[in-house]
Amino acid sequence: MRRSAASRKPAKALAKPSYFPPENVLERAMPPALVGQQEFENYHFRNFDLTQSSLAGRRFSECLFENCNLAGTSLADTALQNVAFEGCKLLGLPFHACRDMLFDVHFDRCQLDYALFSGKSMPNTRFVECSLRGADFTRTNLSGALFQECRLAEAVFSQTNLTGADLTTAQELVLDPEQNELKNTRFALHTLPGLLTKYGIVVV
Repeated sequence: MRRSAASRKPAKALAKPSYFPPENVLERAMPPALVGQQEFENYHFRNFDLTQSSLAGRRFSECLFENCNLAGTSLADTALQNVAFEGCKLLGLPFHACRDMLFDVHFDRCQLDYALFSGKSMPNTRFVECSLRGADFTRTNLSGALFQECRLAEAVFSQTNLTGADLTTAQELVLDPEQNELKNTRFALHTLPGLLTKYGIVVV
């Protein structure tokens, strides 16, 4: 008997991209021959400054951005298909504007303050040692996600699916258990005050 979509097991997390042909490893700036290119597969971008630029409509698949600054970059209709960001500045980045199809991202040691993820489906996403101050996760599917040593001050969780997510090492977390889906979500004792804020309960 066919199982309903709701009863199926969540897909496993994709492995971060790790293979890049030597000619696809780019440093600091796009070669003139690639400036107008719309699709990038197995590319490694290092030390790029893309501040206030536009990646609108482009497709990135199996790519890595390392030590790049994308603050203020436009992502309207951008496809991010298994794309990793390491040591990047992604301040206020509107990930919610990306294409939904095959959207899959990884974040390590990134500045994601005030980034927008509202409405995105991001099961099993890994956030490792990231700053996520004021990030918006309203109505985001973060089932099975990992927030490892992440700072979450003022991050917005509302109608967020955190089923099976791991927040045991998250810092400065505040969320309303009644407004989010928390089945099998993992918390550490030190995060308990952030779950009881609305009740005015003091944990000592």
